Amino acid sequence: MFKIIAQHDDFIVVNKAPDVNFHDEGEHGSGLFSLVKTALKTDDLYPVHRLDKMTSGLIIFAKSLSCAQQFGSLFEQHDIEKYYLALSDKKPTKKQGLIKGDMSKSRRGSWKLLRSHKNPAISQFFSFNVMPKVRLFVLKPHTGKTHQLRVALNSISSPILGDKQYAGTPSDRGYLHAFALRFTYQGERFEFIAKPNEGELFQQPQVQEEITKILKPWQLNWPKL
Repeated sequence: MFKIIAQHDDFIVVNKAPDVNFHDEGEHGSGLFSLVKTALKTDDLYPVHRLDKMTSGLIIFAKSLSCAQQFGSLFEQHDIEKYYLALSDKKPTKKQGLIKGDMSKSRRGSWKLLRSHKNPAISQFFSFNVMPKVRLFVLKPHTGKTHQLRVALNSISSPILGDKQYAGTPSDRGYLHAFALRFTYQGERFEFIAKPNEGELFQQPQVQEEITKILKPWQLNWPKL
C-alpha cells in the first residue's frame, strides 16, 4: 500500500501505491491516511497534500499542526517543486511546453480545461518517445487543481494510459506517478525521488532507461514562467 521513504522529526514522506484511495472507503477498506497512522501508531498526523486514487508516488504527512501550517504556506506560495511521470499511447499535439487554462467541472466528476485564464491551472512538461506508440511525460505542475495533470494531458490529445475517466486506453494501472519533491523547510533543503515500481510499462527497460536519465528532474531546462 505504501512505503516510508523518509522520517523527519516534523514530517514523513511515503511512496503510495496506485489504486489506493487517500481517505477510507467504508467497506472497501482503509485509505492511505488511516494506513499510515496505523503503521506509525499515532493519531498526530496531518495531511498537507493529496494524490488521486490511481496516482502512485510521493506524499508528505506532517507530524504536528504547526508543521502542517508551514507546509500549507509553502504550497500556497508555490515553494514546493513537484514533478510527475506519466505514460500515454496517444501522440500529443505538442511535445513540450506549457498547458494553462481555467478548469471547469464536467460530467461524472470529471473536469475540462478552458481557454480562459482567470484562475488557471498551470503545468509544464517535456515528453520523450520510449517505446513504439508510448511516450513518457515529465510534468511540473505550478498549481494544485483537482485532476490537473490528467486534464492537462487529455487537453493535448494524450490522455494517460489507464485513466478511464479521461478516455485513456485501458491498462493494468493509471500511469501517473508523483516522482520527485524539492523544497526548503526551516532553512534546510530537501530532495526526494521515487521511481515508479508498479505497472508493467513503467518496468520496461526502455522506460526505465529514460527515467534514469532524469532522476533529478529539476535539472531539465524548464523555461521560466
